[in-house]
Amino acid sequence: MKHLFWFLGILIFATSCGTGDRNTAEPVEGKGGVYLGGTFRMNELEDFKSLFPPAISEVVSQRITSQVYEGLVKLNPANLSIVPGIASRWEHNDDLTKWTFHIRPDIKFHNDSCFSDFKGRSVVAGDVKWCFDKLCESSDLNSSFEITFKDLVIGANEYYESTRSNSPLPGGVSGVRVINDSTIEIETLHPSAGFLNILSFAGTYIYPKEAWAKYGTGMREKCVGTGPFMQKVIKRGDKVVLERNPNYWGMDEFGNKLPYLDIVSFSFIKEKKSEMLAFQRGDLDMVFRLPIDMVPQIMGDMEHAKERKVQFEVQSVPALSFYYYGMLCTGQIFNKKETRLAFNYAIDRDKLVNYTLQGEGIPGNYGLVPPSETFELAGYKFKELKGYTFDPVKAKALLAKAGYPNGKGFPKIVLQINSAGGERNSQIAEVIQKSLKDVLNINVEITTVPFAEHIDAYQSGKIDFFRAGWVADYPDPQTFLQLLYGKLVPANAGENSFTNSSRFVNTAFDSLFNAAQREADLSKRMDLFRRADQIAIDEGALMPIYYEENFRLVQLGVKNLLPNGMEYRDLSRVYKVPASEVTADSAK
Repeated sequence: MKHLFWFLGILIFATSCGTGDRNTAEPVEGKGGVYLGGTFRMNELEDFKSLFPPAISEVVSQRITSQVYEGLVKLNPANLSIVPGIASRWEHNDDLTKWTFHIRPDIKFHNDSCFSDFKGRSVVAGDVKWCFDKLCESSDLNSSFEITFKDLVIGANEYYESTRSNSPLPGGVSGVRVINDSTIEIETLHPSAGFLNILSFAGTYIYPKEAWAKYGTGMREKCVGTGPFMQKVIKRGDKVVLERNPNYWGMDEFGNKLPYLDIVSFSFIKEKKSEMLAFQRGDLDMVFRLPIDMVPQIMGDMEHAKERKVQFEVQSVPALSFYYYGMLCTGQIFNKKETRLAFNYAIDRDKLVNYTLQGEGIPGNYGLVPPSETFELAGYKFKELKGYTFDPVKAKALLAKAGYPNGKGFPKIVLQINSAGGERNSQIAEVIQKSLKDVLNINVEITTVPFAEHIDAYQSGKIDFFRAGWVADYPDPQTFLQLLYGKLVPANAGENSFTNSSRFVNTAFDSLFNAAQREADLSKRMDLFRRADQIAIDEGALMPIYYEENFRLVQLGVKNLLPNGMEYRDLSRVYKVPASEVTADSAK
């Protein structure tokens, strides 16, 4: 993975920053030159949907809960490798089917009124067992089962089905076993080289059964975990404030207790330019992604930038995420692959990225899996994929083969996009709307709805054509290809399809995906995934638009906020240099 750091000053920003809201005193120097205390402020353009671990299905909720909860393992933000979380260590058998995890002796749940004495108790293996059984329950609050333990952990499917009939099997998931208070064992149906990656996913976070007993479905807005920060204030659509967990188990190499920060604060400014103004005033410490019309100013000529007074840091890294349009494969409009392929060949992805997005992204000319160095080093051969090109002649011929020559008789079609996100969604939609009209003579109506409503609509199969995006749940091609795994489509058309929202089913794709899941050899596994990706391309299963690049603006004085392809933020080691000591040189 390539990390690119640019240190720029932008002429549109004033040289002085506003004071902003200061809830805590200036940070004080700790051991090893780090600073302790202070508040870190960031913004989200969308509201979170649910903070209950099994129900987490979008990035806003994940960014909040990753500071509050932990799983057995977690990711290193520097390189997305697996590191210890609640488990201090683990081992597995030779064929990767039996995993043993050892729980830290010094880890406690957050202090909360769900406990009789208001003090968080020690975490034991039984808590992990309880949460993993909960992960395998049939529930409207559970969207994580199908992409975690389904078809993988022994007894998971059986337990899930038993809860559907309100007769849960005694003992829960048979493949998850408590050995003693500090040891838990998990047995899988087949070898799983990616099992640790799955256990880093938000759906596997650990929380106390006392919290569920007290708050129930209220855990959509109430968090009790073991992470470096605890819930202080949560007001949906307004703010989320997290405070330092004084009992956190983490310690740095200098002997400072983690986390360094006192407060982590999320605001929910819905408009991108207003967010940028808040950053300009100093009310935000970081901004993720840039307004399209400001990209030329911000990412201007590097030689000129060197002459400017440095105001902040720009971080850029290729993202493990992509922006796409979904097509309901079971609907009237997109049930023929020729129609789906016609749409794919009718858009000029290179032009869209270079002009509409001002170069902020990589054209979606491959498949589902972003062409990242992380995956390429693991053996995923992107260059062997035959992706989409802009080919109007081919697009017209495919549409005619589908029964709609020159668009004649094509059904009325609506493209649904979500609000917020600045003007990016609407600008891309308008470009694609024009392309489909110019090339295929198809009129597309665009409608915009709030994010939560948008997700509900396409997961329930109520719309045929929709904007979507996918950020890796963990650093593995599997997390992208599962978007088209047929076994994740419910048999009942009226049920939500949380992951495979296009409801694409293809026997050859599923066979390769299944084989890859079971393959212990990394090189063979990557080849199987690549072959499945090619089938998805050949079937026009969805429309990749572009692969994203993560850009962040970060105030000078913010340290250890490490960029990565998943935009995975572990703030336990982030600290802020006091304003009086921040200079342009401090960014270097």
